[in-house]
Amino acid sequence: MNTDTIAAIATGIGTGGISIIRISGDMAIPATEKIYRSKKSNKTLSEQKSHTIHYGFIVDGDEVIDEVMVTVMRAPLTYTREDVVEINCHGGIVVTKKILDIVLRQGVRLAEPGEFTKRAFLNGRIDLSQAEAVCDIINAKNEIALKNSLNQLRGREFEIIKDLRDGILRDVAFIEAALDDPENYSLDGFSERLLANIDNYCDKIEKLISGSKNGKLIKEGINTVILGKPNVGKSSLLNILVKEDRAIVTDIAGTTRDTLEETVQLNEITLNIIDTAGIRKTEDIVEKIGVEKAIRIAKEADLIIYIIDSTVPLDENDEEILSLIKDKKAIILLNKSDLPSIVSIDEIKEKSNHPVITTSFVNYTGLEEMESLIKEMFFKGEIKLNEDILITNDRHIEAFKKALEALNMVKESIKNQMPEDFYSIDLMTAYEVLGKIIGENVEEDLINLIFSEFCMGK
Repeated sequence: MNTDTIAAIATGIGTGGISIIRISGDMAIPATEKIYRSKKSNKTLSEQKSHTIHYGFIVDGDEVIDEVMVTVMRAPLTYTREDVVEINCHGGIVVTKKILDIVLRQGVRLAEPGEFTKRAFLNGRIDLSQAEAVCDIINAKNEIALKNSLNQLRGREFEIIKDLRDGILRDVAFIEAALDDPENYSLDGFSERLLANIDNYCDKIEKLISGSKNGKLIKEGINTVILGKPNVGKSSLLNILVKEDRAIVTDIAGTTRDTLEETVQLNEITLNIIDTAGIRKTEDIVEKIGVEKAIRIAKEADLIIYIIDSTVPLDENDEEILSLIKDKKAIILLNKSDLPSIVSIDEIKEKSNHPVITTSFVNYTGLEEMESLIKEMFFKGEIKLNEDILITNDRHIEAFKKALEALNMVKESIKNQMPEDFYSIDLMTAYEVLGKIIGENVEEDLINLIFSEFCMGK
């Protein structure tokens, strides 16, 4: 492990009230002492107690750079389990970068992205799943994603994995003991007990895997495509959800030629919305490209919102869209209900099994019903976490699947009455795969890759 003392700006770059430069390592306090002058105390920072904050100035030779508050925290009770100093200076790019430059001239190097959290992991303060939760907290798109990441940071996933691994290890230990010392340890009836244990392990892992799809939707958002013929209100819906005039809205059909993408929050739900060109037969080359792109994107979407103009009869273009969304999760909005209608809900239901909501984007009606329906479609009406955790990390999901596969192989071996040492091989595979989630026996290259995705200063 690299033991250099590192430093970086820990707050966002830009104008603000306060910026923080974080320094971690053996030289954190001595390096800061060289550039810090106390306003009130005659003590050096090395003489100060841990977890105290001090008022003074950062200087470059005889030049005062800024008035600051300096926090001193000694190992091991710090984020990295190393000595840590945090310099709280005035916000702003110029002064913050200048103080960082002065710090780096004291034999300190610039931290790599995620290196503070990487040191917290390598020094045993957090496991790898908790370290990844830090990144998820920073990037959380909604409150439920934040709560889920906080559960992971508090070690909920680690506890589940630890319980699974402890149980598996006990089973392996008993097999090995019985094979080495059959006089004192009997394997009579053990296969039945082991099968019951493995069923329990598999149930827990299957629950985590089954919840992972919703977890990813909560974390990353529901990829949602708005479809419809030209001038049915697609761009109006986008503007309403975004709460600004993001898309151009006119009475001219075919105004939208390309896709518009926005992320919106519907309370606990994040929608990654794509507004598309109106689908219709056209000879316009540019519009035709937009229609083809809309169809292509719709095929990959998690959710389709198909808008129909209730004042215009259904035609062959509607038939094409209904065919396109036949096997997709979709909601049909029968729009412009504030005007005399030609198309009825019954007429649409004759052609589609998808739910239909009557809307008026002018009067903002039907939108709450749409939100409730989306929550019902994806989360069975409510999103609750409590002490449970939703797995959102692809690496974790893949590891759980491999562990489940190994445990099912043990079940197959028991069914086929294979020798007990066969059980141990697959049990240990499950044990080791689960360990990689929390960072045991994980490759250095993977660790470097994980932390490279962090922001600078974290």
